[in-house]
Amino acid sequence: MKFGKALLLSTIMAAGAALAIGTSDAHAAETYTVESGDTLSTISAKFVGDNSLVNSIATNNNISNLDLIYAGQVLNIDTAAQNAAAPVQEQAAPVEQTQPAAAPVQETAPVQEQQAAPAPAPQAPAATSSAKEWIAQKESSGSYNATNGRYIGRYQLDSSYLNGDYSPANQERVADQYVTQRYGSWEGAQAFWMANGWY
Repeated sequence: MKFGKALLLSTIMAAGAALAIGTSDAHAAETYTVESGDTLSTISAKFVGDNSLVNSIATNNNISNLDLIYAGQVLNIDTAAQNAAAPVQEQAAPVEQTQPAAAPVQETAPVQEQQAAPAPAPQAPAATSSAKEWIAQKESSGSYNATNGRYIGRYQLDSSYLNGDYSPANQERVADQYVTQRYGSWEGAQAFWMANGWY
């Protein structure tokens, strides 16, 4: 959270290409690193030209909320599932762009040292998850390791709120408490951020 401070632009952006695991099997499982702006539908389209793999990707990667994926998250893609899955509708909430596409991106850690994306919290309404992820992208580009002076982590919480525990679980817990007490909901926090540039 920021009170008039400049937005921290440290992010971990992985190379945006899917890597084939098999060499000659057209149906071999592949991996893909989520980029800012991706949705499960756009990822499916990159592999098979439509959104028929959305449910398969979600199932294979234990994604319970189809509207919530994270930049830097590595997904297993099984293109053989295309024939077994019917196309689904485009999800409503893509991962937010945090800066103009032409702006340089500062890489803060090698890809192999990236923190794995946290498992989604128990199923929350899509709007709340979307507002929470929107704020995380605006504050830190979704990084639990981002710092800006005394502001720490994914939601740029004042370090005094975290009591020295900067773990992802504590950041999530403290952010939820802060937003509930101050704004009543993540949607309220998002509306305030859009009006003021901080929350």
